[in-house]
Amino acid sequence: MTVAAIVLAAGAGSRFGGAKQATLLPYVLRRVRAASEVDEIVVVLGAHEVAVKGARVVHATDWGLGPGASLRAGLGALEPSVEAAVICLADGPLLAPAAINRIVEAWRHGAGGVIAASYAGRRGHPVCLDRRVWGQVPNEGARMLEPVLVACDDLGEPGDVDTVEDLSELEKALTEDTSDD
Repeated sequence: MTVAAIVLAAGAGSRFGGAKQATLLPYVLRRVRAASEVDEIVVVLGAHEVAVKGARVVHATDWGLGPGASLRAGLGALEPSVEAAVICLADGPLLAPAAINRIVEAWRHGAGGVIAASYAGRRGHPVCLDRRVWGQVPNEGARMLEPVLVACDDLGEPGDVDTVEDLSELEKALTEDTSDD
């Protein structure tokens, strides 16, 4: 069963003051590549053109309609052999590869068509979507689809960088993340 990862990186980054994807995408892609359950990685760009290494790029021309439009662009670019997609956000640089593996394994074992990682009982990312639900994604995105939650508290939250201050708070963890390179 082929699984692709879609990294949503199409937003304008207005609260950040610009293309936060340029800074955060390398961290996210390193972690997605480390997930053993992912066969392919697609990055969806929109508002900003940024350099992407190690993934296929798809452009969402209608990204301004909402995250669902960007997600549909990524889903539409996948080969018919892809049976599920793991949705990751470009502004979650502390994403645990094990969280990706955990939700994909839950999907493989029939837990449901929409499976989301949860932290302290709250829905988070990544999210796994079975191909059968791809046509149900509204402009608001997959967050409008009811998921089966898979606890990932032990793995740590992926982070959520919306502002420069948010990035400053995560800098130590990000520095540790690249110390092995």
